[in-house]
Amino acid sequence: MGIKIVFLKTTSVVTSQVIQHAYTHTTIVPLFCTRPLQELPCLNEYLEGSMLSISQKSKRKKRERIGDGLDTENTPHELIHQWSPPHKQRVVCKGKENEENQFVLARRPRKRREFSGLSWDTLPDELLLGILSCLPLQDLLRMSRVCKRWHRLAFDESLWHSVDLVGNPQLDQALGQVLMAGVLGLRCPCTCIGEPHFTHTQHLRVQHMDLSSCTVSTPFLDDIISRCRRLENLSLEGLELSDWVIQSLSQNTELVRLNLCGCSGFSPDSLGEMLKSCSRLEELNLSWCDFSTDHVKAVVSNIPSNITQLNLSGYRQNLTMGDLKDLVERCPHLVNLDLSDSVLMTTSSFPILQQLQSLRHLALSRCYQIHPAALADFEKFPELQTLEVYGLVQDTYLPILSKSLPRLQINTRPFSGVARPTEATRRDRAMWGMTCRLVFRS
Repeated sequence: MGIKIVFLKTTSVVTSQVIQHAYTHTTIVPLFCTRPLQELPCLNEYLEGSMLSISQKSKRKKRERIGDGLDTENTPHELIHQWSPPHKQRVVCKGKENEENQFVLARRPRKRREFSGLSWDTLPDELLLGILSCLPLQDLLRMSRVCKRWHRLAFDESLWHSVDLVGNPQLDQALGQVLMAGVLGLRCPCTCIGEPHFTHTQHLRVQHMDLSSCTVSTPFLDDIISRCRRLENLSLEGLELSDWVIQSLSQNTELVRLNLCGCSGFSPDSLGEMLKSCSRLEELNLSWCDFSTDHVKAVVSNIPSNITQLNLSGYRQNLTMGDLKDLVERCPHLVNLDLSDSVLMTTSSFPILQQLQSLRHLALSRCYQIHPAALADFEKFPELQTLEVYGLVQDTYLPILSKSLPRLQINTRPFSGVARPTEATRRDRAMWGMTCRLVFRS
């Protein structure tokens, strides 16, 4: 049975008889009505018993039977789930004022901006590393917070070649993060160091480290040194050490310069074993340490023979003429030797020192057993260039001594620079002649 649609041109209200007639026979839609008509149910749903309704039901049942037969064995649900974009979960919240009503929080998808020029995301890692290498330390750390990619690039080992943290009064977690970033050079003297908080047990890559006059506990210092295997230059001036720290230093067989000036807390045996292990040492500063006679004998008996610069000042009555003789026989290639404040040194030491054919810098300051008139004998040292005799020669006698020794520069270096990272006369922030690339600026 078909459906007829008749359009009535009228301005009157459709009566109930007409509506009843439309349900049974025909659908009547008036045109130009003054009042809007309500939507009739027969326009949205198929009429019961009609051919269209029967055909739609049969198709629906057929699809259900086919779906039950196929099941899901041939449907790649895992691939679909993997390749499909993640569906955003709707967050349903209940209002406190009206708990019965629920509202849904949904985020509107962002529109992609079309950009025709270059973008930071399209730049290769090599180019970004070149840009980041021009930034100071603080800016580099800020850039690492932008995104995951920039964080990975900001902590690339090539950017953390050397770091100068002078000016940062407190180093705790920051020191551990800097060392784990793969730095080769670290300069942080006169700094308060707390617990470094290392997140792994791997060895550090640091090769040059200056911790002079730092405030650090011995266990934390041992934790840092025990992770080092590649140290070449190290300064621990003025720190309280232990036998564990000295044993950890023994594992750095590539050490070239070692500054332990003013250190204490370790035994002669551990000191001797460390000097035996570090056979490549060229510069050694052991001045003014808390040494006994046994410490001094451990040094002169185990010091590497290729030492060229040595500072053994400050031992007063602990350094004897016999120790000096053993030292010269063991280290014939000494170029710079400081024996200041050794009161047992006399003019009898001159023939022993004359055996050092390469000696160019000698310091005998405050060795009061040496008479000033005997200093003229240093004319017999062919390679000697500088002579430090502070406390032995008065200022009025110094011009006369300079005329008698015209080849020598007398009293030009009040402080020794043996194995020290920065000489006292220099005002720059260099470390063993190297300038740190990343510098902390307060």
